[in-house]
Amino acid sequence: MDIEIHEMKKIDLRDAVILDGFPSVGLVSSIVANYAIEALGLEQIAIVDSEYFPSVALVRNWEPLNPVRVYGGRIKDGTKIAVFVSEFQVPVHIIKPLASLILDWADEKRAEMIVTPEGLIAEQVKEKVDVYGVASTEYASKKIPDYVIRFEEGVITGVSGVLLTEGKKRERDVIALLAEAHPDYPDARAAARIVEVLNDMLGSVKIDPKPLYEEAEKIEKNIEEIRKKASQVKQVPRSYMYA
Repeated sequence: MDIEIHEMKKIDLRDAVILDGFPSVGLVSSIVANYAIEALGLEQIAIVDSEYFPSVALVRNWEPLNPVRVYGGRIKDGTKIAVFVSEFQVPVHIIKPLASLILDWADEKRAEMIVTPEGLIAEQVKEKVDVYGVASTEYASKKIPDYVIRFEEGVITGVSGVLLTEGKKRERDVIALLAEAHPDYPDARAAARIVEVLNDMLGSVKIDPKPLYEEAEKIEKNIEEIRKKASQVKQVPRSYMYA
């Protein structure tokens, strides 16, 4: 499968945490990844390229960007982090090779672990979002905070699912954090909860989740307003034509 990483800048990622930010339910993964990149001031260090990716350029601040990018950097106390991020859904037939590429790269860089945020479909919006966790190894499971609910049974699809199963096969430390999210709109509240868990997991990495909660309130208020207006629209009676 023609898929590869082109490094734009070499940085030391030994013992780094690698964050997966491919789209998931409620765009939780993408929101967490993009927010971490901005909050931590990470710089672009690589792109992931494939003939099977969308033929598009994402433009931000007058700069064309690849559909799949890698950002990285060193936090003030020496903690290293790298983030894979994309705003586009990964084609099903390249999910496995893409996940394998991430694992290979993590091995090459001698990174400590991979953390993959995910969204779980929630039946209703909660003020306090539940977060579930599952890990590929016993060592990685010990990194998950005690208050995170163990994901004991269910199905995890996409890149996250392959990272977990391949991680177990390779004895590579992978942690999936799954937050209950609404499937019909970007769920910033679920993303904020995962950011809180990451803060506790990584210790020195402190990302303020408050702006995400504020964004969640705006989104929810807008949706509620739309629903109210929709309910006020009177249904037009059916008209029938008779021959």
